[in-house]
Amino acid sequence: MSLITVAIVEDIKDIREGLQILIGSSPGFICNQVYATGEEAVKALPAHCPDVVLMDIHLPGINGIDCLRQVKQACPNTQFIMSTVYEDDDNIFESLKAGAHGYLLKKTEPVKILEAIRDVHAGGSPMSAQIARRVIQTFQAKNNKSEEALLTPKEKSILHDLSKGLRYKEIAAAEGISIDTVRTHIRRMYEKLHVQSRTEALNRVYGMK
Repeated sequence: MSLITVAIVEDIKDIREGLQILIGSSPGFICNQVYATGEEAVKALPAHCPDVVLMDIHLPGINGIDCLRQVKQACPNTQFIMSTVYEDDDNIFESLKAGAHGYLLKKTEPVKILEAIRDVHAGGSPMSAQIARRVIQTFQAKNNKSEEALLTPKEKSILHDLSKGLRYKEIAAAEGISIDTVRTHIRRMYEKLHVQSRTEALNRVYGMK
Protein backbone atom coordinates (compact mmCIF):
# COMPACT_ATOMS: atom_id res chain seq x y z
CA MET A 1 0.00 0.00 0.00
CA SER A 2 1.38 3.44 -0.97
CA LEU A 3 2.25 5.90 1.77
CA ILE A 4 0.10 8.98 2.41
CA THR A 5 2.29 12.04 1.95
CA VAL A 6 1.53 14.74 4.52
CA ALA A 7 2.71 18.33 4.86
CA ILE A 8 2.43 20.47 8.00
CA VAL A 9 2.00 24.25 8.12
CA GLU A 10 2.23 25.35 11.75
CA ASP A 11 4.00 28.34 13.29
CA ILE A 12 4.37 26.97 16.84
CA LYS A 13 7.62 25.01 16.89
CA ASP A 14 6.68 22.45 19.56
CA ILE A 15 3.39 21.61 17.85
CA ARG A 16 5.01 21.51 14.42
CA GLU A 17 7.78 19.17 15.51
CA GLY A 18 5.40 17.02 17.54
CA LEU A 19 3.10 16.54 14.55
CA GLN A 20 6.03 15.70 12.28
CA ILE A 21 7.25 13.04 14.70
CA LEU A 22 3.75 11.65 15.20
CA ILE A 23 2.91 11.44 11.51
CA GLY A 24 6.36 10.56 10.18
CA SER A 25 6.85 7.70 12.65
CA SER A 26 3.40 6.18 12.09
CA PRO A 27 2.96 3.31 9.59
CA GLY A 28 1.42 4.36 6.30
CA PHE A 29 2.57 8.00 6.36
CA ILE A 30 5.49 10.08 5.18
CA CYS A 31 5.96 13.66 6.36
CA ASN A 32 8.87 15.54 4.78
CA GLN A 33 7.30 18.94 4.08
CA VAL A 34 7.06 21.10 7.21
CA TYR A 35 6.61 24.89 7.16
CA ALA A 36 6.43 27.56 9.84
CA THR A 37 4.67 30.24 7.76
CA GLY A 38 2.08 30.53 5.04
CA GLU A 39 4.60 32.31 2.83
CA GLU A 40 6.95 29.31 2.97
CA ALA A 41 4.10 26.94 2.19
CA VAL A 42 2.80 28.98 -0.75
CA LYS A 43 6.28 29.04 -2.25
CA ALA A 44 7.25 25.41 -1.67
CA LEU A 45 4.12 23.23 -1.63
CA PRO A 46 3.23 23.50 -5.35
CA ALA A 47 6.44 21.64 -6.17
CA HIS A 48 5.31 18.68 -4.05
CA CYS A 49 1.49 18.67 -3.89
CA PRO A 50 1.26 16.18 -1.01
CA ASP A 51 -1.81 14.04 -0.47
CA VAL A 52 -2.80 15.90 2.71
CA VAL A 53 -1.86 19.22 4.29
CA LEU A 54 -2.46 19.83 7.99
CA MET A 55 -2.83 23.63 8.07
CA ASP A 56 -2.92 25.95 11.07
CA ILE A 57 -5.43 28.77 10.56
CA HIS A 58 -3.80 31.43 12.73
CA LEU A 59 -0.45 31.84 10.98
CA PRO A 60 1.63 35.02 11.07
CA GLY A 61 1.56 36.89 7.77
CA ILE A 62 -0.54 34.92 5.31
CA ASN A 63 -3.13 33.14 7.41
CA GLY A 64 -4.04 29.52 6.89
CA ILE A 65 -7.20 30.21 4.91
CA ASP A 66 -5.45 32.48 2.40
CA CYS A 67 -2.59 30.00 2.19
CA LEU A 68 -5.08 27.24 1.44
CA ARG A 69 -6.69 29.27 -1.35
CA GLN A 70 -3.34 29.88 -3.05
CA VAL A 71 -1.95 26.37 -2.71
CA LYS A 72 -5.25 24.79 -3.75
CA GLN A 73 -4.97 26.39 -7.18
CA ALA A 74 -1.62 24.69 -7.78
CA CYS A 75 -2.53 21.44 -6.01
CA PRO A 76 -6.22 20.76 -6.75
CA ASN A 77 -6.00 17.12 -5.62
CA THR A 78 -4.40 17.89 -2.26
CA GLN A 79 -6.74 17.52 0.72
CA PHE A 80 -6.56 20.15 3.48
CA ILE A 81 -7.34 19.69 7.16
CA MET A 82 -7.49 22.96 9.07
CA SER A 83 -6.25 23.10 12.64
CA THR A 84 -7.12 25.69 15.28
CA VAL A 85 -7.45 26.28 19.00
CA TYR A 86 -10.78 28.06 18.68
CA GLU A 87 -14.28 26.97 17.62
CA ASP A 88 -14.70 30.07 15.47
CA ASP A 89 -17.79 29.98 13.23
CA ASP A 90 -16.41 32.49 10.71
CA ASN A 91 -13.12 30.63 10.30
CA ILE A 92 -14.87 27.27 10.08
CA PHE A 93 -17.02 28.32 7.15
CA GLU A 94 -14.38 30.43 5.43
CA SER A 95 -12.10 27.38 5.53
CA LEU A 96 -14.76 25.12 4.07
CA LYS A 97 -15.58 27.65 1.34
CA ALA A 98 -11.87 27.95 0.52
CA GLY A 99 -11.67 24.20 -0.10
CA ALA A 100 -10.83 22.55 3.22
CA HIS A 101 -12.14 19.02 3.69
CA GLY A 102 -11.50 18.64 7.40
CA TYR A 103 -11.35 20.79 10.54
CA LEU A 104 -9.73 19.76 13.82
CA LEU A 105 -9.15 21.42 17.15
CA LYS A 106 -5.52 21.38 18.26
CA LYS A 107 -6.46 19.48 21.41
CA THR A 108 -7.46 16.52 19.21
CA GLU A 109 -5.83 13.29 20.41
CA PRO A 110 -2.88 12.06 18.31
CA VAL A 111 -4.66 8.85 17.27
CA LYS A 112 -7.63 10.96 16.09
CA ILE A 113 -5.32 13.14 14.00
CA LEU A 114 -3.96 10.07 12.21
CA GLU A 115 -7.51 8.79 11.70
CA ALA A 116 -8.52 12.17 10.26
CA ILE A 117 -5.65 12.12 7.76
CA ARG A 118 -6.61 8.62 6.61
CA ASP A 119 -10.26 9.66 6.44
CA VAL A 120 -9.70 12.79 4.34
CA HIS A 121 -7.33 10.88 2.03
CA ALA A 122 -10.07 8.29 1.50
CA GLY A 123 -12.59 10.96 0.55
CA GLY A 124 -14.07 11.77 3.95
CA SER A 125 -14.50 15.08 5.77
CA PRO A 126 -13.18 14.61 9.31
CA MET A 127 -14.14 17.14 11.96
CA SER A 128 -13.76 17.32 15.71
CA ALA A 129 -17.09 16.60 17.38
CA GLN A 130 -17.31 20.18 18.67
CA ILE A 131 -16.74 21.57 15.17
CA ALA A 132 -19.33 19.25 13.62
CA ARG A 133 -21.88 20.45 16.17
CA ARG A 134 -21.18 24.09 15.29
CA VAL A 135 -21.65 23.32 11.58
CA ILE A 136 -24.98 21.62 12.30
CA GLN A 137 -26.15 24.46 14.56
CA THR A 138 -25.32 27.05 11.91
CA PHE A 139 -27.10 25.05 9.23
CA GLN A 140 -30.16 24.75 11.45
CA ALA A 141 -30.12 28.48 12.18
CA LYS A 142 -30.01 29.27 8.45
CA ASN A 143 -32.84 26.81 7.87
CA ASN A 144 -34.86 28.48 10.61
CA LYS A 145 -34.38 31.86 8.91
CA SER A 146 -35.70 30.41 5.66
CA GLU A 147 -38.77 29.18 7.54
CA GLU A 148 -39.35 32.65 8.97
CA ALA A 149 -39.12 34.10 5.45
CA LEU A 150 -42.38 32.26 4.65
CA LEU A 151 -44.29 34.47 7.06
CA THR A 152 -45.78 37.92 6.50
CA PRO A 153 -44.59 40.81 8.70
CA LYS A 154 -47.80 40.57 10.74
CA GLU A 155 -47.39 36.80 11.19
CA LYS A 156 -43.80 37.32 12.33
CA SER A 157 -44.96 39.93 14.82
CA ILE A 158 -47.64 37.61 16.17
CA LEU A 159 -45.16 34.75 16.40
CA HIS A 160 -42.91 37.04 18.42
CA ASP A 161 -45.88 37.77 20.69
CA LEU A 162 -46.41 34.03 21.09
CA SER A 163 -42.75 33.61 22.04
CA LYS A 164 -43.35 36.02 24.95
CA GLY A 165 -46.21 33.84 26.19
CA LEU A 166 -48.97 36.31 25.35
CA ARG A 167 -52.56 35.03 25.13
CA TYR A 168 -54.76 35.67 22.11
CA LYS A 169 -56.53 38.55 23.86
CA GLU A 170 -53.21 40.18 24.74
CA ILE A 171 -51.88 39.68 21.21
CA ALA A 172 -55.02 41.30 19.77
CA ALA A 173 -54.51 44.33 21.99
CA ALA A 174 -50.80 44.55 21.17
CA GLU A 175 -51.36 44.24 17.43
CA GLY A 176 -54.49 46.41 17.29
CA ILE A 177 -56.61 43.67 15.69
CA SER A 178 -59.51 41.46 16.76
CA ILE A 179 -59.11 38.09 18.43
CA ASP A 180 -60.68 36.43 15.38
CA THR A 181 -58.06 38.07 13.16
CA VAL A 182 -55.33 36.81 15.51
CA ARG A 183 -56.73 33.30 15.17
CA THR A 184 -56.79 33.63 11.37
CA HIS A 185 -53.15 34.78 11.23
CA ILE A 186 -52.05 31.96 13.55
CA ARG A 187 -53.95 29.34 11.54
CA ARG A 188 -52.31 30.50 8.30
CA MET A 189 -48.93 30.61 10.02
CA TYR A 190 -49.31 27.03 11.22
CA GLU A 191 -50.26 25.93 7.70
CA LYS A 192 -47.16 27.57 6.19
CA LEU A 193 -44.86 26.06 8.81
CA HIS A 194 -46.62 22.66 8.75
CA VAL A 195 -47.10 22.70 12.52
CA GLN A 196 -50.08 22.33 14.81
CA SER A 197 -49.18 24.21 17.95
CA ARG A 198 -47.50 27.30 19.38
CA THR A 199 -44.61 25.17 20.66
CA GLU A 200 -43.99 23.55 17.27
CA ALA A 201 -44.10 26.92 15.50
CA LEU A 202 -41.59 28.48 17.90
CA ASN A 203 -39.30 25.50 17.63
CA ARG A 204 -39.47 25.54 13.82
CA VAL A 205 -38.56 29.21 13.51
CA TYR A 206 -36.58 30.05 16.64
CA GLY A 207 -35.34 26.65 17.76
CA MET A 208 -37.25 27.12 21.02
CA LYS A 209 -38.50 24.09 22.96
